[in-house]
Amino acid sequence: MGHITRRQVLILGGLGTASVVAGGAGLFWSANAEFVPARAEDLIEPKALRSVNGTLHVKLTAAEGRTRIAGRSATALTYNGGLPGPTLILRPGDRVNVSLENQLLDPTNLHVHGLHVSPRGNSDNIFVSIDPGSSFDYEYVLPNDHPPGVYWYHPHHHGMVATQVFGGLYGAIIVEDSIPIPVARERVLVISDITLDGSGAIPAASAMDRVIGREGSQMLVNGQASPQLKARPGERERWRVVNACASRYLKLRLDGQRLQLLGIDSGRFPQPQDVTEVTLAPGNRADLLVTAANGTATLRSLPVDRGTAIGMMSGAVASSTPENLATFTVVGVPATPLAAVPPQPSPRDLRTSPINGRRELIFAMGMGSGGMGMGSGGMGMGSGTNMMRFTIDGKEFDPARIDTAVHAGAVEEWTLTNTSPMDHPVHLHVWPMQIVEQNGAPVDRVLWQDVVNVPAHSSIRVRIPFEDFTGETVYHCHILDHEDGGMMGTITAN
Repeated sequence: MGHITRRQVLILGGLGTASVVAGGAGLFWSANAEFVPARAEDLIEPKALRSVNGTLHVKLTAAEGRTRIAGRSATALTYNGGLPGPTLILRPGDRVNVSLENQLLDPTNLHVHGLHVSPRGNSDNIFVSIDPGSSFDYEYVLPNDHPPGVYWYHPHHHGMVATQVFGGLYGAIIVEDSIPIPVARERVLVISDITLDGSGAIPAASAMDRVIGREGSQMLVNGQASPQLKARPGERERWRVVNACASRYLKLRLDGQRLQLLGIDSGRFPQPQDVTEVTLAPGNRADLLVTAANGTATLRSLPVDRGTAIGMMSGAVASSTPENLATFTVVGVPATPLAAVPPQPSPRDLRTSPINGRRELIFAMGMGSGGMGMGSGGMGMGSGTNMMRFTIDGKEFDPARIDTAVHAGAVEEWTLTNTSPMDHPVHLHVWPMQIVEQNGAPVDRVLWQDVVNVPAHSSIRVRIPFEDFTGETVYHCHILDHEDGGMMGTITAN
């Protein structure tokens, strides 16, 4: 058997030869059953919740139920009944109180991805477990100098992250600029994918999905299929884009329009960078300026080959297909040009800073004994020695073990080495990373991210300032099935 495409995997691994059991419901549906999205609608923004006088109080209810997806009724996991959940709009120095109620059938919790906040207590503590029928009150305090940018929130209960995020639990967070950037309008675009059967239910993930990382057959922007966006010629818009996919990479293009990149994740460039395309690994975000030119353009995601799972079905290829995400129609009377984008602060550069420590983390996957036992929150892929293992430094995640200890205030240089045949996007909680070397070559600009893609059989070097906070948190692969399978480690800063 030759290479198997991602769509063939959905059929062979997810559907079987005739039918599959829909997740937990015990219902069978035909392999020919298909969810048909409604025709394109105007883009709908998630509800925005904005801090007032330095505080924001939010109640989030995580539940399974019927909601509107791609213009039709479907069963999914939602925050407050919507997909995505509400957008939280904050400013540096804000205090955010989130009461999370769990109406799911499984434990859950909350991670504020990318925010530079404490990992302790009831802040960004991913070791919290909220049982079904229970609630938990989180409190996050943003530093006064917190970087502006695009962030997001999602569950982080080990062993259930991929299922809960793929099922619909995610929402955007915006930290506003101290000096506003003049634009005609701002848009939040939360891009995700999902698989739904003909009744609008999410099928159970197959073993192959867990090895490769599940990618849905339906692409969504704010829970919609191919929504319509409209603007006038010359208008400058700001698009806050979140890749909320569990495993899918996005290579975004909007041909015929001017794209300028303000930054990726919490990183910000001194001036907007003209780009023709932007690639976002799962968990990455982009802050984009779009200057409208007359005509109709399609926001597309081009194919990304993220490797193969050697040893499973002769090596299934994890390569996405081209997708049309949205239509951008520009008509009408040309707009009056806006003022220039104000200069941005020069980002901190650690390339010449003293280094307090160096270490290497090795991300690996392969067949072997002892792989992904349920004790580590993983899912077994076979019996005996026929199991896929996802490891960092040869070990699967154990919440009782400290894998890395750093000194508070230290600046360390990490080499992230990927020995596997698949890409792994590496995410470190709390502290962002400056990329200083890629593919053996120094990076010639200041580049800060909190999700750093490490291609198959390669290494990336980053520098990390472990400042402002102490406590325990994690680093992991943001292919969420790989994280659940064990590719995660615990770090403590003291």
